[in-house]
This record gives sequence, structure tokens and C-alpha cells, in this order.
Amino acid sequence: MTHAKSADIAIERLMHTGLLTCTPDTPLREATERMASRRCSSILVMDNHQAVGIWTERDSLRLDLTRPDNLDLPIRRVMSQPVNSLPRHTPVSEAEQWFRQHQCRHLLVVDDDGLPIGMVSQTDMALKQGLEPYLSLRRIKEAMNASPLVLPGTLSLARAATELLSHNQDAAVVSCSPVQLGIITERDMVRCIARHPGNTPIGELASRPLLSVSPDDSLLHARDLLIDNRVRHLVVRQGNKVVGLVGFREIINGVEHRYLEQLQQALAQRDQALHSSRLNLQLAERVIEASLESIVVTDADNRIVFVNPSFTHTTGYSAEEVIGRTPAMLSSGRHDAAFYQSMWKTLHEQGYWRGEIWNRRKSGQLYLELLTITAIQDDNGNITHFAALFTDITHIRENEDKVRRLAYYDPLTGLPNRRLLEDRLELAIRHANRSKQHLAVIFLDLDHFKQVNDTLGHAAGDELLLDVSRRIRARLREDDTLARLGGDEFIVLLPELNETDEASRVARRLIDAIAEPFNIHEQPFRIGCSLGISLYPDDANSAEELLHHADAAMYQVKQEGRNDYRLFSRNMNRQQHQLLAMETALRYAVETGEGLSVHYQPQVSRAGRSLAGAEALARWHHPEFGQVSPAEFIPLAERAGLMVPLGMTLLHQVAAQQRRWMDMGMMPVPVSVNLSAQQFWQHNLLVQFRLLLAEHRLPAGLIGIELTESVLLDKQQQAIPLLYGLRELGCAIAIDDFGTGYSSLSYLQDLPVNSLKIDRSFIQRLGESRSSNAILAAVTGLARELEFKVVAEGVETEEQMQALDRYPVDLIQGYLTGRPVPADDFAEQWLNTVRCEG
Repeated sequence: MTHAKSADIAIERLMHTGLLTCTPDTPLREATERMASRRCSSILVMDNHQAVGIWTERDSLRLDLTRPDNLDLPIRRVMSQPVNSLPRHTPVSEAEQWFRQHQCRHLLVVDDDGLPIGMVSQTDMALKQGLEPYLSLRRIKEAMNASPLVLPGTLSLARAATELLSHNQDAAVVSCSPVQLGIITERDMVRCIARHPGNTPIGELASRPLLSVSPDDSLLHARDLLIDNRVRHLVVRQGNKVVGLVGFREIINGVEHRYLEQLQQALAQRDQALHSSRLNLQLAERVIEASLESIVVTDADNRIVFVNPSFTHTTGYSAEEVIGRTPAMLSSGRHDAAFYQSMWKTLHEQGYWRGEIWNRRKSGQLYLELLTITAIQDDNGNITHFAALFTDITHIRENEDKVRRLAYYDPLTGLPNRRLLEDRLELAIRHANRSKQHLAVIFLDLDHFKQVNDTLGHAAGDELLLDVSRRIRARLREDDTLARLGGDEFIVLLPELNETDEASRVARRLIDAIAEPFNIHEQPFRIGCSLGISLYPDDANSAEELLHHADAAMYQVKQEGRNDYRLFSRNMNRQQHQLLAMETALRYAVETGEGLSVHYQPQVSRAGRSLAGAEALARWHHPEFGQVSPAEFIPLAERAGLMVPLGMTLLHQVAAQQRRWMDMGMMPVPVSVNLSAQQFWQHNLLVQFRLLLAEHRLPAGLIGIELTESVLLDKQQQAIPLLYGLRELGCAIAIDDFGTGYSSLSYLQDLPVNSLKIDRSFIQRLGESRSSNAILAAVTGLARELEFKVVAEGVETEEQMQALDRYPVDLIQGYLTGRPVPADDFAEQWLNTVRCEG
């Protein structure tokens, strides 16, 4: 009998028909002795063939066992009433619900006339329901009483009854001795009440030895042990530890409830599955209709039976035009018979085929599709249909080609980029190694290309790069490779050289080609280039080293005057390593401030030679390289992208020094700091200056800036609000190296400039060149009309000083009036005599 069926049988199938009865006047002692001898858990109290009460093992726990005379009371005084009863045809499932709702363990079964015919208990439910399949699946630990009542063996029988009742337990583990456990149950209490006084220690009455099971044993195993040993409880042990009790009560409690819950869950899941199936079917139909993938279904003979709207959109054929025909109508003619034979072979062997295939639209246009065909089989394994899904990937392939081109080619010039160059170079090296030939790598860099961008704009710079690439390409062989690394850097790969001199001849041709005038914005323009050459296998055996050595040779040309070429030598490599080490050291110095300092060169009035201001000049001392000249580390900082952090480091050093001089009671003078183009064009320059002045608590007017003309060229309008913002913060603005740039003078009338600094090259030729005198006269006259101060830089002799008397020059700066010195020396020489009052 399955559990599902047992839940529907009538309760009379499980009841005990031999009822144990007594009258209401039967003494309690007699009733309990009869229950103990018959091993019954209850006795029915009858009066005139009517059940008026019931006395159970649980009721016996409520007696005051300290008074033996209580056992002489008539049973009507202590019996439970009324008696819970159910008709004999009540289903077992309703009986189980009754047990749970009324918290009782016995039910009287009555006939159609309401007369008692039997008794059913929870034990009967566990013994007779046919729960074996279900109980075999559940573990004892799922149902056991995990908090068993443990009583000492010295506890009295009366006290034990109270403990069982107060803890709502029908059994308790008894510690009979330190090494032995026993058990006492409600049935034991019935037996003991009739035969032993209430003060008897329960250690003498407990049943021993204990029958035990493991938490992981099945409930079916526990039930069988209970039946076979005619006991009602088992101890659950985990090793030597008692972790629970299990009896018929635990077995039956929740079994039917859990079963019904599972049954309800199963039914709910079934209903949900049916509902989901309907929704999924509707959803599948809508997805197929709305799918961007084209779907075709054919029968086993490859005749089309279904297409979705995307198929029509992709191919141009409507469903009416293709139903009943084969997909061969889409054939492009690009694939031969062998292609289709292989496709069908794979489809029948593996059940699916996936690949790319060219087909033709109704308009005749070819398109590339990614196609997946799946064979659909019935329950017998016979193919009934074929389902094909495809996507037009023509544009995807075109985009992939574009992406591939972007990955391997320079977007401006269309030349190979570094990635493709390295691939070709690796291949050329392997070929040269097999054929025992030479190859050359030429690193080409345009000279002063940055000035082209600064003066003519980036569009002109791009146009120049295109013209350069065309000229170089025209001077190379067909098998040579020209690549652009970025910016104004190009690489030429010359494979299969018979002699190394060929590389030198090519380099000379390239220099001559680039030296010819370019026509930029309809104006002639000239530019030079510097080339470095490395040879395989003479200079290196790998692509990386060849490129690195060619770069080192090109850099050597830059240092030696530009517009030439050099062959790589080992000495160049050492110089390159020296530069790399110096760059690393400079980067550390900028990050930490170690070794960086500021020297101050005074600016004095021409007439009285009194101190009017100073220029801050960066200095760098390194433990290994010693005192490094600004002519070395400033260009190095520009190449390494360190000008912005270097400039901010020096600004903070100058501001901090001004603050110290003020705290020492000195009256500092304005100090001007050179700003690079990168630092000036920062989006938050004004914010940084505000924070700088606030952090060091400096009044306005103590920090000024110097800018070269090239910083402002091509961006004069953008510079105007920025310069006015600096002026509002009290920063004086000077144009440094004035007269050496490429700009016209018209921008001066719009910019809020305070002073012009005449470049030292004009000062040094005073009296020697009429042109220098003329330029000086023009610049100073212009400055006077615009109400700018004029600072003469590089004044080194008295003769130069006297020559300046003819011009309206305001300030002098040079070795004649003072060399750049550290802050302490500058203060001692110039500031000690100027003290703040108070």
C-alpha cells in the first residue's frame, strides 16, 4: 500500500477493536494495573454503553504521587472528558489533522449509531499506514526530538512525572550511573504508579539497556526496531553522545503534514509548469516572430514549411514565395558541389552544421550569412524536419576588416603601425637568417615638428605628415616597409640588403627628399629630419633590439645638430642607457622633491641697480650624475612628460621660500617662475594658483609667471581669460625670450602682459650688429607705447650696460648684476637690508 492510497482509507482499518474499559467508579489503582498488564496506552470509561471519559498514560503524569491514597480515587475523578471520537469511515488524512489540531494521541472510533467500536492512536498510524517507502527516504535526524529530557537516577518517581508533564515529553533519559543510561516513559509511569510509592528513585525503575540508533539511519529502520523490540522509544547517539530521542510520536508527527505539503507543492509545480508551458509556447511564437535571426524550417525532403519575418527582411522573399520550395533558391553560385556534400554529410552524422555561406537576395545582391542547421528527430530517431537559423554578417565582416586595418595600420597615413611592423620585421629577420643576408631598420624623426603644430595648427601638421609619408614611400623599393609609430616618428625596414652601404644611401635620399620645400596652406615650408640606422645581424638579432638601437642612433643625431643620419654603435647604446637612467632618477626626484632646488637671479633697476625682483631657476643635483644642467634635464622632462609635476614642485618651493622669508622678518620681492606650455594649458591652472597662495599664506604680487611666445601662439583667444585670471590673483606676467618666436606683434595689444624680456642673443650683439640695435630700439619703443616694462636678459659686461642707456630699459638681469644663487645666499646678498617693520 502506498502512502498516497493510505491517506484515503478509512480510520476503521487502523483501529484496535479490543477496547480496554472500566466503569466510572473503578479505583484508579485497578485501572492502572489493568493498563500495565495489558500494555495499553489508554482505558475507556463506560457508563451505560456510553463513553464518558478516557484515562491515558499522559493523564497518569498529572497525579500527585506523593499521596498514595490518590490511587484509591474512583477514575471518574481524574479521567479526561469528553472523549474525542470520529466516525469509522473518516479518512486517515482527516484523523491525522485531528491529532495535530487537538494535540491528542488517542481517538475513539464510533459506528453509525455513535457507539464505540475501537480505538486508534498515533502509534497505530505509524504501524499500519504503509509508510515504508516514505520513511525509508527520511533520516532520523529530520524527525527526532533533538532536545531530549535527561533526568538524574536519584530523582523521585513523583518528581519525574512532573518533569515529563512540564516539558511535554513522553519519555526521558535517566542517568542510572556515571557509565549507564536508562529510559523511563509514560507507559513505565503507569506500571510504576500502580506498584511503587511516589518517592521511589527512577534510577531503579528505568528500562535498561538503551536501544540506540544513528542520526543518519532511516526512519523506517527506527520504526522496525521499535516494533521488533516492543518498545516505544529509541535513543539517538552521535558517537558516545546522546543527541536525541525518537519514538512513534516523532515518526508520525509531521509525516502526513510534510507529505501533504510536498503533494501540494508537486501539484502547484505541475500547475505552474502547465502555465509556464503555455506562456513559453506563446513567448516562443512571439520570439520567433520578433527574432532578428532569420529562421527557416523544412520537412525531411528539404521543402520549406515555415519562415519568420526576419527571413523576408533579409532575403526579400515573402513566405508565400518560398513555402514548398527548397533553400537552393537562395544559392549564390560561390560554393561548389563538394561544399554542399560536406555540409549534408556533417548534418546527417552529427545532427547539426554551422558555418558561413554566401547566398543571394531576391534583388540579386550577394550577402554573407552565419548559418546553423539542426536536424529534428522523432522518438524513433527519424529525421522529420530541419531548422535553419542564419544572420546576415556582411556588415560585421566589413567592420571586422576595418577594425583589423585600424589594428595594423595608422589611421592618418594608412601606413603599417608598430604592431604590423614588428610582425614584418620578425619575418624579415627569419628570412635574412636563412639567406645569410643583411637588413636595416631606419628610425626617422622630423626635426622641430612640434613647432609646426604650435604655429600652423594640427591640421597643417597632419597634412605635413601625409606629404612626408608619400615622399618617403616614393624613395623606397617595392619590398621595403614604411611604418608610422606615432607623432612624427617613422620606421623604414629595408630587407634583403646585399651590402650595408645601401642603408646609408637610402638614408641620404630620404634626407634630401624631406629637405625639399613643402606646400602647406599654399605657403612653402621646409623641415628637416634625423635618422638612425641599425643593421641585422651586425647590431642586434631581435626586432626589439633593432628598433631600440635605431632609436638610439636617431637620438644621437638630435644631440649632434639634427638633419643627418647615424649608424648605430655600442657607445650610443651606453648613452641611451645613461639617458634612461637619468630619466628614471628625474622621475623619482619630481615625485619626492629630493635633489631639486631653486636658485634665484636678481632683477635690478637700470638706474640705481636696486633689487626689483628675481627669476626662479630650477636646479637638480643627483648623487650619481652630480649637478645636472637645466639644458639637459629640462628637455629630458619634456620628453618624459614630467614638465607639469616638475613645474608644480618648483612653484611650491618658491612659495614656501617666500613664506619663510616673510616669517624671518624679511621683505621678499616678486619672484617670476617659468611655466611650460603643458603647465599653462592645464584646465585647473587658476585653481592650483589659488590653492598655492592660500596654502602658503602669500599676499598678492609675490609670485609672477614667465611665458615664451610659442606658448601663446595659435591659442591667443583662449589665453586671454586665463591670463586675466592670473592677473586678478596678483601674478605679474612676462613674455620671455621676446623676439625669437614666429608670431606677429598684434597679439600684444590684447593680452594683459606686464613686461617683455628681451632675449640675451640681442643683448650680446649690441654694438656689433646694426640689426640687433634696430630690433632693440623697436622692441623697447613698442613696449613703452604699450606701457610694458622691459627686462634685458643676459647683461654680462659694463659695455653692454652702457649700450643699453640709449634705450628705455627698466630692469637688468644677468651675470653683471648677479648670478643665480641658492635661497640663503640670495637672502644674505639682497634681502638682509630690507626688513619688515615690527
